[in-house]
Amino acid sequence: MGMPNIVMNEAELIAETQGGILLTVAGYKKLQAELDHLTSVKRPEIADRIRESQQHGEFSEDNNELDEVKFEQAMVESRVGELKSIFGNAHVLEESQIPIDRVGIGSIVAVRDLQYDDEFSVKVVMSVEADPANDLISNESPMGMALLGQESSTEVSFDAPEGKKRYQVLSISR
Repeated sequence: MGMPNIVMNEAELIAETQGGILLTVAGYKKLQAELDHLTSVKRPEIADRIRESQQHGEFSEDNNELDEVKFEQAMVESRVGELKSIFGNAHVLEESQIPIDRVGIGSIVAVRDLQYDDEFSVKVVMSVEADPANDLISNESPMGMALLGQESSTEVSFDAPEGKKRYQVLSISR
C-alpha cells in the first residue's frame, strides 16, 4: 500500500525541493525568541557561573557544580546550533500560502471526534513547531498524517497511543 497521492501547495513544494522547513509566523517568532533568550541570557549566565567556579579555585576532581554548568553549556550550544540550522532551512509561510481548500501545513482544522461527539480545532505544523498541549499538531504525527491533504467533511481514521481514532473534518481555515 503506497502513500496517498497528496497535491502540494507552492510553499510545500519549495520546502520539499529545498529540504526545508515550513514555519508559521507564530512558530518562527517563538523559535526566534528562544534563540534570542539562549544567546543573550543563558550564554552570559553560564559564562558567569564558570568564571565563579574558576575564581573560587573549585577545580578539584569532585567539582559537581562545574560539571553541571559545563553540561548545561553543552545543552545550550546544542540547541542554539539546532535553532540556527532550522532557520537556515526555514521558509516562513505567508497567510496566502496556507491552504483552506484542503489541510496543509499551517491549516487550522476543526474536527469532530466521531466516538465522543466532541468538537475541537488543531493547527497542523511541522514537527519543529509542534506543541500538542497547545493544539499544534505535527505533520508527522498519526493525526497530522491522517489530516494532511483532506478536504472539508471527509472522515479520517488513524491509530493513536490510546487506540483507533475517527474524526470528521468540519472546516479548514488559516
